[in-house]
Amino acid sequence: MGAKIIDGKQVAAQIREELKAEVIALKAKNIVPGLGVILVGEDPASKSYVSAKEKACGEIGIFSDDNRLPAETTQDELLSLVDRMNKDPKINGILVQLPLPQHIDESAILLAIDPDKDVDGFHPMNVGKMVVGEDAFLPCTPHGVIQLLQRSGVETSGAHVVVVGRSNIVGKPVANMLLQKKDGANATVTLCHTRTRDLAFHTRQADIIIAASGWPNTVTADMVKEGAVVIDVGVNRVEDASRERGYRLVGDVDFDAVKEKASLITPVPGGVGPMTITMLLYNTVESARRANGDYCTE
Repeated sequence: MGAKIIDGKQVAAQIREELKAEVIALKAKNIVPGLGVILVGEDPASKSYVSAKEKACGEIGIFSDDNRLPAETTQDELLSLVDRMNKDPKINGILVQLPLPQHIDESAILLAIDPDKDVDGFHPMNVGKMVVGEDAFLPCTPHGVIQLLQRSGVETSGAHVVVVGRSNIVGKPVANMLLQKKDGANATVTLCHTRTRDLAFHTRQADIIIAASGWPNTVTADMVKEGAVVIDVGVNRVEDASRERGYRLVGDVDFDAVKEKASLITPVPGGVGPMTITMLLYNTVESARRANGDYCTE
């Protein structure tokens, strides 16, 4: 019969409509959520990504303070800009687009961001709060994965989730989020990585597989049990002479084969991808709520 496709574009659009309504309500109280965006250099992928974020801000009514800096910008200059945004009450969230030029210490820049404005969820203070289950800004891609599961009606409580990949951006945080004793979590989580022996042994036991390895076809059909839910976080370029660009985008899962065994599956593109920017917007609106205390109670 084949798996039902989880449409990330549709879920992201639903959340953005909810956020748009919240922004309208905040503006009625003279509160305008603001996102400070910093892009250093001319990396084409980063420029495209930042442009998409800026467009998304405009669509739901968030103020965007855009700063595009030359590649030769010094670390001190960048730190000074971050400090200005930390002190600016109009800015509720700060986004420094990675990667940065090699002469800039990324860790130093991320640590300089006020944790209360860390809408990427990368500051160690927010990471620590996430791990111990306190309220914190959650990293956008893992949070998007959780939203896809919840809004698709997937029961995580008591489920066995196998996460493939241990990055600080996806693997580790999504595993921690699913372990929490709260709604939308309460799972038993196995975290696999490049040194895991017999990866297929683990994935075949999973009720839910989250593939975030960064390699095409890491998860194949023989590694998935019948009826499993498969979330593919990967985005990989593979050569394809039939395409005008000479390549196509694929995930970490052998989609065509795995969809015949899974009950639910995300495509690439159009699955997890649209959720990342959406959850950045969510965190920015949430930051505006927090900054204005009782004015923003739900």
